[in-house]
Amino acid sequence: MNKNPLVGVCVGAGYFSRFQYESWSRMPEVSIQAACNRSVDKAEAMARDFDIPKVYSTNDYGRMLDEVRPDFVDIITPPETHLPLVQAALERKIAVICQKPLAPTWMECSGLQELVNHAGVPFMVHENWRWQPWYREIKRLMAGGAIGDFFHCAIQTRLGDGWGDDAYLARQPFFRDYPRLFIYETGVHFLDTFRFLFGEVETLYASIARRNPVIKGEDTAMLFCRFSDGGSAVLDANRYNESEAENPRYTFGKIRVEGSSGHLEVGFDGTILVKPLGRPARLHAYTPSREGFAGNCVDAVQRHFVDCMLNGKPFESTVDDYMHSVRLVEAAYVSARENRVVEPATCNPV
Repeated sequence: MNKNPLVGVCVGAGYFSRFQYESWSRMPEVSIQAACNRSVDKAEAMARDFDIPKVYSTNDYGRMLDEVRPDFVDIITPPETHLPLVQAALERKIAVICQKPLAPTWMECSGLQELVNHAGVPFMVHENWRWQPWYREIKRLMAGGAIGDFFHCAIQTRLGDGWGDDAYLARQPFFRDYPRLFIYETGVHFLDTFRFLFGEVETLYASIARRNPVIKGEDTAMLFCRFSDGGSAVLDANRYNESEAENPRYTFGKIRVEGSSGHLEVGFDGTILVKPLGRPARLHAYTPSREGFAGNCVDAVQRHFVDCMLNGKPFESTVDDYMHSVRLVEAAYVSARENRVVEPATCNPV
């Protein structure tokens, strides 16, 4: 496809969608022509803020697609709504970029995967975590041999938005009712990033807990992953306790990666310290963005989508690739429920 600008429509106008609308508005290659939402007043607010000419209710989603005839639709709605929205777009041969989680269950995710593969229409998962600039830079540094062969990664995250009777109400109140919360909604980001940095997970062990009784799902998780080359990674996380970071939602935690020649650490401000064995630590020269969400990663992933659309290149997060990350989520819940190490490749999700 070489059409320029690409005509897009956005479905959803909740808290996180603003980051996506803002990113599209900064791209001369894209023209968002309609905003759609269950509550039309929220869609109207987005349209006013970002100079979008048309507004629709989700009840008129099909009519919007037929009238606007966009090149792509950006789906930014809750996971239980994704399947029919994706299906309607694919039936009209309209490309899709869709937020995660893809669907509430493994079976529904598999059904969406089958639908996408049968349609043969461009489809990308909006998985922005691996596009945070420190992770892209870690990948580049490791490829250049900065710390030698990979040994271990440890990430500790404390978000502090999940304690108290009003937990999550300010931003994403639906989190309170998720029967599966941390791994399903947040942990999948880290698991996908582990795959991006270190390859496929061979074995996984998970322990989960719920610290806040006002919510339904888990808000705490310890995940241990081992990779085929013998390297390992640990995610030590909860959304209940607080971080000492000025902005806990910038890097989302402390990051340390160790190798045969040294290690590197990511600070709360996104800076990277590289420490070769036997030599002084040095501050790595790069400047992560302070715009948008978490180093402007939403902008980065959406620019990747546009570049692939305009130049016929493959997406980094296809539905088939992302299903490996979804499988890790399911394996983690099996591990936590049965208190055992599991092999995701042979684990039977339920």
